[in-house]
Amino acid sequence: MTLILMLITLVVTAGALNRPELQSKLMFNPYLVKNGGQWHRFITHGFVHGGWLHFGVNMYVLWMFGGAVESALIFKNGELAGTILYLALYIGGVLFSSLPSYGKHGDNIHYNSVGASGAVAAIVFSTIYFMPTTGIGIIFIPVFIPAYIFGPLYLLYEYQMDKRSNDRIAHDAHFWGSLFGLGFSILIVPEHFESFYSQVIGHILNMVE
Repeated sequence: MTLILMLITLVVTAGALNRPELQSKLMFNPYLVKNGGQWHRFITHGFVHGGWLHFGVNMYVLWMFGGAVESALIFKNGELAGTILYLALYIGGVLFSSLPSYGKHGDNIHYNSVGASGAVAAIVFSTIYFMPTTGIGIIFIPVFIPAYIFGPLYLLYEYQMDKRSNDRIAHDAHFWGSLFGLGFSILIVPEHFESFYSQVIGHILNMVE
């Protein structure tokens, strides 16, 4: 399913970058959703990107983490149910991460956003739940920290950037997509929480010894 999502995103992104009118119809515009009933934009914006670098970064992260999460869900729930839950996690991340922008910009016709960042953040934080001690780093920087430490630091960074940044990056989508991914994973596989807790405590104890 990870590869299928990547291929669909590639096709839609390529089409939208070559046809601005298609990009305009698919991107997330809260005003048109609220006042024009164009609810499809909650989902379609996650399959288009502002450029190839934007696309490449999101798909690279999805490729790095998506397979592990998909395998974990299939292992816990069976192949069919696990695949459906993985798809729900991804699409849910696209949808849930857009809600804050919808609330803030519903009356702003000029606000637009695109990209799978919210969904990808959901996948990363699902990884943190299932594999909390795995090393996570930043692209092109060869420094890795345990996932359970990376998670809170990432949330703090995105929260602060959303409050004070004007860099045209949807930090709120990253923040809320991350929370959705973690919450959704706990909800559908609650029995794993004991293992999550044990791994984190064990790792902390090993570091302080």
